Amino acid sequence: MSLVLVALATLLLDQASKELVQHLMREGESVTIIPHVFHLTYVRNPGAAFGLLAHQTAFFIGVALLVVGAVVVGYRRIPDGRRLLRFSLGLVAGGALGNLIDRLRFGLVVDFLDFRVWPVFNLADTAIVIGACLLVIEIWRSDRTAGRQGMDPDAGH
Repeated sequence: MSLVLVALATLLLDQASKELVQHLMREGESVTIIPHVFHLTYVRNPGAAFGLLAHQTAFFIGVALLVVGAVVVGYRRIPDGRRLLRFSLGLVAGGALGNLIDRLRFGLVVDFLDFRVWPVFNLADTAIVIGACLLVIEIWRSDRTAGRQGMDPDAGH
């Protein structure tokens, strides 16, 4: 699957979910999905995770643009066979674009996924974290494979 398709699917799911929350809930409202485990809680976050750097919208817009630019540049260097690596970059780009759109529209991001043991977050955040984790796993696997081949005296023969 291409970077554009993964990023676009991620972006559309993120933005659609945020639109639903904004139209069906009042800010601050919380709906229990699984008691004591999972709630939908509509909050507007002017910062990053944990509300850090609140109201630094220009900074977050710049970071999102840098991330998307780095993904595009990095994606072009990935061999065709590295599908999981390509998929992970699509998730990161789509998530970054989802939160970027919120910041451009509202000056903050709409969050609603609430597990009560972690700050409220959204699908864009989820995509960024999953994409980054997959990226780390793929890089780690690649480094291990390269390390084994480098130690094998018969490698490349």
